[in-house]
Amino acid sequence: MNDRDLARAVDASIPTAEALFQDLREQTKDVLGVTRASYGEGEQKAHALMAEAARRLDLGVTRDAAGNLYMTLKGRRTDGHGIIIGSHLDSVPQGGNYDGAAGVVAGLAAIAALQRAKITPASDITVMGTRGEESAWFPTLHIGSRAALGLLPAKELDTIRRADSGRTLADHMAEAGCDVEALRAGRHVLDAGKVKAYFELHIEQGPVLEHEGFPIGVVTGIRGNVRALEAVCRGDYGHGGAVPRKLRHDAVLAMAEYAHRLEGEWEDIEAAGGDMVFTIGKFYTDAKAHAHSKISGEVRFTVDSRSHTKAILDRMERVYRERAQEIGEKRGVRFDLGRITRVKPAVMDSGLRARLWDAVKTYAIPAIDIPSGAGHDAGDFANAGVPTAMIFIRNPHGSHNPDEDMAIDDFAKGVQVLARTLATME
Repeated sequence: MNDRDLARAVDASIPTAEALFQDLREQTKDVLGVTRASYGEGEQKAHALMAEAARRLDLGVTRDAAGNLYMTLKGRRTDGHGIIIGSHLDSVPQGGNYDGAAGVVAGLAAIAALQRAKITPASDITVMGTRGEESAWFPTLHIGSRAALGLLPAKELDTIRRADSGRTLADHMAEAGCDVEALRAGRHVLDAGKVKAYFELHIEQGPVLEHEGFPIGVVTGIRGNVRALEAVCRGDYGHGGAVPRKLRHDAVLAMAEYAHRLEGEWEDIEAAGGDMVFTIGKFYTDAKAHAHSKISGEVRFTVDSRSHTKAILDRMERVYRERAQEIGEKRGVRFDLGRITRVKPAVMDSGLRARLWDAVKTYAIPAIDIPSGAGHDAGDFANAGVPTAMIFIRNPHGSHNPDEDMAIDDFAKGVQVLARTLATME
């Protein structure tokens, strides 16, 4: 293999990738940004667009019961599932065009470069477009990757509902052409022990690469999380002018204290040198019942703590419950945290990281090691025992917003690293 020839082959594949990004934006644009709802119209269009691009590369195209898309280049030998390059194709409402999609397009661009350079990989390489990664739509996470690995509980099909429609996951999956009954029976296509490696290229969702001046990063690990996504605090409605403080059961003030106490726990963890971030992403009263002169009797909210350390996640789950009990008794309100979900921290494979760094040095690309604060499909593969690695691409405007961005030159550098790593794996 000639490294220079492969780099030229990557450069020749980038205009097609740019056109694919543009088509994706045009087909899924919203008033602001793009919207590709999990198991909805925009995600369907994105999957169809990627499948069409894969067929132009003469790749084998298949789907599984959960609607995940597999686009495969045959290697010199079939060795289990071979190597998978994956990411998701859904987005948050009115989000950016690259979150998730960049990883799928990068996989196709890397394969196109291998073909141009007349390199046949040792093992099959499959680009995987996953479904339902964004928890903005369903109060769960990484639906497609968990289903592919046999890790999606059957009960979620009928118990979780999409935020905008109120309909169940099973309803939306069936509408998207998925085989819901196969999922109920636990059937899945991927055996983690037969996946040689999983790679994911993704825009960084924070400001580190931009701030430090690096186009790409090699990810060291992914924070786990503990979340309550359907929590509610209930007190009693009352007249704002007629009920004295000591007789109030004010859900808003109880929630304000709850948020303050949890932030205090965050400060204590940071002061002790621990790794954590904490967010209350939703906090709202009932628009049908609230008023400026009315004591609020209900607040719905979410809590999300993330850390690279399991012990800290354990601590925060315990604190969620303890502070709810204490404040509920003190203020005469009732907290219902609903289902608390957990995702384990994931560590990237040291051998695959070394291969990525070898490619970085070969092409003299400025890069740094970087942890991921956000969750990714890669975490599910890593925690299932699959050797996993990630490449981050600089993103100057954050993620989950219409201004999310990625310079195509930075993207090309990430594809160079990915393509060379794929070409040198045996």
